[in-house]
Amino acid sequence: MSIPFQPPALAALRSIYPERPGLLRHELCGHELLTLEALVDLAQRIRPEDAEYNRGDLPIGLDPGLTPSNGLTVAETIRSIERCGSWMVLKFIEQDEAYHALLRGALEPLRPLVREVTGEMLKMEGFIFISSPGAVTPFHFDPEHNILLQIRGRKTMTVFPAGDEEVAAGALHEAFHDGGHRNLPWDDGFGAKGEAFELAPGDAVYVPVKAPHWVKNGPEPSISLSITWRSQWSFHEEYAHGFNRLARKAGLRPSPPRRFPHHNLAKSFAYRAVRRAARTLRQN
Repeated sequence: MSIPFQPPALAALRSIYPERPGLLRHELCGHELLTLEALVDLAQRIRPEDAEYNRGDLPIGLDPGLTPSNGLTVAETIRSIERCGSWMVLKFIEQDEAYHALLRGALEPLRPLVREVTGEMLKMEGFIFISSPGAVTPFHFDPEHNILLQIRGRKTMTVFPAGDEEVAAGALHEAFHDGGHRNLPWDDGFGAKGEAFELAPGDAVYVPVKAPHWVKNGPEPSISLSITWRSQWSFHEEYAHGFNRLARKAGLRPSPPRRFPHHNLAKSFAYRAVRRAARTLRQN
C-alpha cells in the first residue's frame, strides 16, 4: 500500500489535533479494496448487523426510529448505488483480514503524532460509507477521533464545535453513553455555528471526539473511508458523562466535562468506582 499520508498532511493534522476539525490530503484513491465490487464482497463477508443501510433522502435531524428502509439487499444497494437513493455504512471493517491491514496501514503514520498529544491509539476501528447522489447523513456525533477519507465522488461535511452545550446538551451525551443512538436533535438556529468542509477524492477531514456533524453527498455516488481511534482522554470524557448521568438522576445539576487538555479525572475515577461497587454487589 502506498503511504496514505504525506508529510504535509501530517503537519496539518499536528496543527489541529485533537480539538479542531480540518482538511488533510490522503493517497488512498484507487485502492483495490475500495471499489464498489470489492465492497460488495466485503459486505457479504462481515456480520449482517455491521452493514447498516437505508434510504438517503433524509432530513438533517432524524429520529432514528423513523429511518426508512430502501427495500433492497446489501449487495443490491451497493451495485445500484448510482440510482437507488440510498446511504450505507459497513462497520468494523477490521474484522476482515484484508481491511484490517488497510486500516492499520492507514493509521500507522499517525501513531507518533497522536502518541505525543493524547497517548496511545486505542480501539482502532474502520467504517466505509457508500452513498447515492444527494444522500444525507443526519446530524449526529461519535465518540472517536475520526479522519474521513474521500475516495470517490464529492460531499460536504458540516462540523460543529465539540462541547457546545447549545448544540448538544449534556443530557444527550449522557444518553448516548448509556446506550442511546448517535443521532442528535436538529435546530435551524445551529447552522451559523457549523464549518462546512468540501471533500473531493483525495481530501480528508479530521473530526474531533463528539463534534456534532452532518453530511450531504454531491451529485455523484460517493465512497468514503473513516479511520478512527479512541484515546485515554476520550474514555475519561465518556466516564465523566456517566458520572454526570448518575448525578442528574440524583437531582443534581452537574457541570459538563471539560474539553482537552483537561482530563476529567475526578469524575472518571468516581464513575468507575461506582460501577465496580455495583458489580460487586450484584455478584454477592
